Amino acid sequence: MKAETFDYVIVGAGSAGCVLANRLTAHTADSVCLLEGGGRDNWIWFHIPVGYLFAIGNPRSDWMFRTEPVPGLNGRALNYPRGKVIGGCSAINAMIYMRGQREDYDRWQQLGLVGWGWDDVKPFFLKQEDHFLGASEHHGSGGEWRVDQPRMRWDILDAFADAAVESGIPRTGDFNTGDNEGIDYFQVNQKNGRRWSAAHGFLRPALQRSNLNLETGALATRILFEDGRAVGVEFLQNGEKRQVRARREVILSAGAVATPKLLQLSGIGPGGLLQQHDIEVLRDLPGVGTNLQDHLQLRPIYKVESVRTLNEQYRSFLRKALMAFDYGLRRRGPLTMAPSQLGAFTRSSAEYETPNLQFHVQPLSLDKFGDDPHPFPAFTASICNLRPTSRGTVEIRSVDPAAAPAIQPNYLSTFEDRRVAVDALRLVRRVVSAPSLQKFRPQEYKPGAHLTSDDELLNAAVDVGTTIFHPVGTAKMGAEDDPMAVLDGRLNVRGISGLRVVDASVMPTITSGNTNSPTMMIAEKAAAMIREDRSA
Repeated sequence: MKAETFDYVIVGAGSAGCVLANRLTAHTADSVCLLEGGGRDNWIWFHIPVGYLFAIGNPRSDWMFRTEPVPGLNGRALNYPRGKVIGGCSAINAMIYMRGQREDYDRWQQLGLVGWGWDDVKPFFLKQEDHFLGASEHHGSGGEWRVDQPRMRWDILDAFADAAVESGIPRTGDFNTGDNEGIDYFQVNQKNGRRWSAAHGFLRPALQRSNLNLETGALATRILFEDGRAVGVEFLQNGEKRQVRARREVILSAGAVATPKLLQLSGIGPGGLLQQHDIEVLRDLPGVGTNLQDHLQLRPIYKVESVRTLNEQYRSFLRKALMAFDYGLRRRGPLTMAPSQLGAFTRSSAEYETPNLQFHVQPLSLDKFGDDPHPFPAFTASICNLRPTSRGTVEIRSVDPAAAPAIQPNYLSTFEDRRVAVDALRLVRRVVSAPSLQKFRPQEYKPGAHLTSDDELLNAAVDVGTTIFHPVGTAKMGAEDDPMAVLDGRLNVRGISGLRVVDASVMPTITSGNTNSPTMMIAEKAAAMIREDRSA
């Protein structure tokens, strides 16, 4: 089988892969082949911010994964969206720019990962940022990753913010200084009212270079090895099996679901699992596909009166027409909205030194993504546990590379996570009962004000909890003495030369907030390490 050869082969043109492709091809002496299993972003809903409503759950844009039945959620299986397009999840996600907390990265360093502390990673955030306020101590200007302010406000969200302050949550002007405690409107990855994905910011400029080759509709089936070294990738494209070779490195950037799947299919992973599927064990690494972490969100919904929400606007043809007109004329209005507009970070109890809860507050309500909003005015005060102690798995079901893996997040499997869920629901009630919201007469629609005991609230969390789409950790980096570490601190796969992982799966612990921009920071830092190793 004839195969083209490049210096680097990157699997996955998602958030991390787009950054890597841009940075590695900036050096014209190096060539890169970028493999993407999805397609181009030539669909209008990839670009209008509200398009996430149509992209999530659509096989054109979403890999349509589902979890296994989750014991901690009463056996419910959840949809598990992942972007199936260049730009990956940055083309369908919430567009929220969030780095997390200083302590997230300092903890990585305390785990033995030298060079991954906050002061080490902050310059990589700054390098790629183009912040609407310009350069400052905490923000960059002129980078490829555009950060904008939201383009509309809502009275109901302003009232919620006031109520949060009355409940003891301070206001903040910036979630991205290393300390994200407080409440404010989220800043978003948009530009002039349009979604700004990693494909827009990083991949499109790089595609003008002759040393980058992008292959879409290219499903990676296995990594190719010679004498214990990764030398290429086999993939399916248009029903044909093809190969591409790498002179220097193969880099996996397929995400926290697809990366461990590809490693396992290629003989790298828990030996027992591989033998179960008659896969030759090239490297027995028990951590591949373990350590899955995700933010479980609880979505309390409150009916309101005498205030505008998106629910009633959505159900009016005239108002929808006006929204479309406003967007077309000014790039403003509800079509510019991220899924969540108002955010807050706080503690579920005094025992936590830094915020362990995040609010995502929306001026609308619906049962699940893809459904129409409810036929009454309402808001949703989603809240999630930022540092879950539950751990899950991603495991292949068969040797068929097109088969989805078994995803078991194991939500609410620990006492601490269950306790935080109960405390979180009580906190939401405390905020909603504050004076500033009372003029709108909020009434708890879900889970229901009649549920008051710890057991009742835990059962409510079990019944309504769902993913907020932040899976990480399934091929984690770790210190030399960590038996579950898949990678070293330079993101090399242990015991295999020429193979790195660069995506959200490398995180040893989840960051305290939305995970897309931390994943892109990881890619920025990885690109610098790859260049350093090349020159060594």
